[in-house]
Amino acid sequence: MKLYKIKKSKIDKRGLYACRDIKKGTRIIEYKGRIISAKKSEADPKFDNNKAIYLFNINKKLDLDGDFKFNIARLINHSCEPNCEVFGSGNKVWIYAMRNIKKGDELSYDYGFSFDEDYKQYPCKCGSAKCVGYIVREGSRWRISKLSKQNKSKR
Repeated sequence: MKLYKIKKSKIDKRGLYACRDIKKGTRIIEYKGRIISAKKSEADPKFDNNKAIYLFNINKKLDLDGDFKFNIARLINHSCEPNCEVFGSGNKVWIYAMRNIKKGDELSYDYGFSFDEDYKQYPCKCGSAKCVGYIVREGSRWRISKLSKQNKSKR
């Protein structure tokens, strides 16, 4: 039986949803695409941050371009309280359940964006209790909370 289906998402247009209960540790789907050099992804206007990008960094030299219709995993949205995580092995990237997922839940993972001067370009709409309003990796979200508190105290 299939683990997921495509449905309208509350986070962003479409998403993947669990078709049945999924146990923690289950390998759900491979993030498929074409392996390209990191130099190519840096130079190619296809990967301009002003539009949707489906790109995984495999290592310092290689990236995985997942911008293809056959890559259903590209529809998994970011959440600040994800139920999935990403693991790579060689040139393959897999999405796993990081906790038990109930039938009907939207699949999500932390996109892992770094905190830099451009973080405000990536608003988060996950709606979780831990959401800081921007797509920034878990280990850097405290910086946004700190900036927010500083801005409030200046008012």
